[in-house]
Amino acid sequence: MPRALRVELEAEAVTRFEEHMSTSLQPNYRLIATAIGELLKRDSTVNEIGRQAAALFRFHRDEFPNPSITSKCSKLIFDWILSLAREEMDGDQRRKLLVDFCQAITPDKLKPELDRILRGQGVLGQGRGLGSEPEFGSRGFHQEVFRHSRILFLQGHYFHAVFESAKGYNNAVKEKAQTGKDGQALMLEVWGAEKGVLKVTPCQSDTDRNVQDGIKFLSAGLMQAIRNPHAHETALDWPISKEDAMDILSFISFLWRQLDKAVFYKGGT
Repeated sequence: MPRALRVELEAEAVTRFEEHMSTSLQPNYRLIATAIGELLKRDSTVNEIGRQAAALFRFHRDEFPNPSITSKCSKLIFDWILSLAREEMDGDQRRKLLVDFCQAITPDKLKPELDRILRGQGVLGQGRGLGSEPEFGSRGFHQEVFRHSRILFLQGHYFHAVFESAKGYNNAVKEKAQTGKDGQALMLEVWGAEKGVLKVTPCQSDTDRNVQDGIKFLSAGLMQAIRNPHAHETALDWPISKEDAMDILSFISFLWRQLDKAVFYKGGT
């Protein structure tokens, strides 16, 4: 087949695919791919786009001819997003992959504009795989958990919402206890009934000491079972559901409220 005819047929097939996609898929991935490519054409690199795509996607990138796109970065983003749109998968999974990819390749200074693009196309805050504001707000999370996790949770980044909140709690305990220790070792030292410097009870009766040591072991467990795995594993290999994320954020909120009540005793009891 002559090359010119092959190119013409391929372009016609792409046009039919894009027309089908624009009428049958919501959100409109072609518009999103174009807008984000334009947004990032000067603030991303081919290597970074390729690296993030390789980490997130389990499919090959196809070429989608578009003569109006002249930037290599814009075209690469365009092709990856349209390749994602063509993959057979649950709509919520596709939206989440789109958000993860766009977040990963977008510098912080451009994330408000990215948020506007994705929200304008109905990507954020819709579907079973993404959180909703009323649902998130109904738990009454501690204000610091709310601050660390809200945006991530509403964008469907449950893994990172939990990780950031656990890190925030760790840092807050470290600051109040005035120590350089970290993680599980930090919690076992500063919350102890005998020698700990952070006290939520007078530690006089058996009940006092039980409660105090309970906070110690719960805090250490948070570090061991939640923060540490999230620090060393990837979100793809260590996924977390929305329901589990809500429960863990409630647990961290409980611990953070104990920290608010805790009194610092220099040198322990």
